Amino acid sequence: MNDPTDDRLFAATVAERRRLAALLGGLTFEQWSKDSLCEGWRVREVVAHITAAYRHQPDDIAGELAAAGGDWNVVCDRLARRDTTDHSDAELLASLADNVDNPWQPPGAGPAAALSHDVIHGLDITEPLGLPRVPADRVALVLSNVDAKSLAFFGVDLTDLQLVATDVDWSIGDGPHRIDAVAAELLLTITGRRPLQ
Repeated sequence: MNDPTDDRLFAATVAERRRLAALLGGLTFEQWSKDSLCEGWRVREVVAHITAAYRHQPDDIAGELAAAGGDWNVVCDRLARRDTTDHSDAELLASLADNVDNPWQPPGAGPAAALSHDVIHGLDITEPLGLPRVPADRVALVLSNVDAKSLAFFGVDLTDLQLVATDVDWSIGDGPHRIDAVAAELLLTITGRRPLQ
C-alpha cells in the first residue's frame, strides 16, 4: 500500500520538474551561461547535475565515488562539468523533460529528498535569472522535512535564531532573534545560498 505522504511528495516533484523544464525551454544561450547560486556552476552545470542520475548508472557513479575518495561533492562537480562538455543545452533540457516522472531518489534517501533536490537546485537557477520561484506550497513540503542533519549538511548555524515563514505555516528555532521572510527566502538561507540577516 502506498504512503499518501510519499505520493504527495512524488506528485510535487513531478510538478516541479515539469515547471522547471518549461522555464528552461525559454532560455537563451546567455542565460544558460549565467552563474547560478551553486558556486562555480553556471545554469547548465546545475541542469546537468539535476539530470545526472538519468544518464549515469549507479555502478558508474559508484566508480566515480571511489575515484574521488568518497567525496560526493567532487563526484557531482566532475559529472556536471563532463556532462556539459558532452551534451548540448538542448540535450540537457530534454533529459529533464523526458524524465519528469522518473522515480529517482538520492541514494539512501526518500521522496522528500528527491523533492528537496529539485526545488533547491531549481532556486539555484531561477533566482539569478529573475524567473518565477517555485510555488510556496512546494517549498513548504521541503521545509517540513528540515532537521538538524540537513542544517548540518549545509553548515548553517541557527543558534539564537528563529526563522518564521510569512507565506506558509512553518518555523524553526527558538532563539531571541526572529527573522520573518517568505518560505523560499528561508530555504535559500538554511541551504547556505543567502546569508542570515
